[in-house]
Amino acid sequence: MKLSRFAAFSSTLLLGAVLAFTGAGQAQAAEAAALDYVALGDSYSSGLGAGPYDSASGNCKRSSKAYPSLWAAANSPSSFAFAACSGARTGDVTGSQLGPVNSGTDLVSLTVGGNDAGFADVMTTCVLQSEASCVARVNTARAYVDNTLPGQLDTVYNAISAKAPAAEVVIIGYPRFYQLNGTCVVGLTEVERRAINGAADHLNTLLAKRAADHGYRFADVTGPFTGHEICSPSTWLHSVTFPIGESYHPTAQGQSGGYLPAFSSAV
Repeated sequence: MKLSRFAAFSSTLLLGAVLAFTGAGQAQAAEAAALDYVALGDSYSSGLGAGPYDSASGNCKRSSKAYPSLWAAANSPSSFAFAACSGARTGDVTGSQLGPVNSGTDLVSLTVGGNDAGFADVMTTCVLQSEASCVARVNTARAYVDNTLPGQLDTVYNAISAKAPAAEVVIIGYPRFYQLNGTCVVGLTEVERRAINGAADHLNTLLAKRAADHGYRFADVTGPFTGHEICSPSTWLHSVTFPIGESYHPTAQGQSGGYLPAFSSAV
């Protein structure tokens, strides 16, 4: 008899929990459906490396497998504007991507800063030149992050806030590229890989601070990408590849397994 009452009580609790969870899920879905969402930024938001690309996006290389498209497909916001563009710098965001952002915008996502700091040139130098040249170029990029990028980020963030003062803005960072002491037997040295990883961390630290200073949220992707860097058994990042522009960018798995969860958690 006692067991029967306990079982009935447990079933009641379980049913209540299921109903509460279902109600919360429905409320979240309804909330997402009412959102006007704009995705801004560079190639890490446009989906370069994830493919295939929307032919209408041209050199911006926007992919349906990029995290903004994946999030929009899963949550069905009332509107979705995909303005992110491969190669974008801070000036490109303020100069050509803010058109869809307005007072009715509820949610904005943004990755930017890597190109300003010379991401492509850093990787070209490290692949083609000496270890010393690589480390020196990384240090130049770190100095740019310290001295110039903060003001450029402030300009972008202020422009977003001016156009969409009520929007929730999520700034997404960049992954570490390499698993140290990993499976790679050729390519960059461990010194070069460590320097590049350190520069990514340095940039993310700035992005997180500037986001907090503006009341924005920061989504850190280093956790989801841990164990999936280049030189890991299950990489979510392209190494040197063809087309060459896709090198050092997330694969489709990197977008769905790395960027999408980080963004979703922040939202």
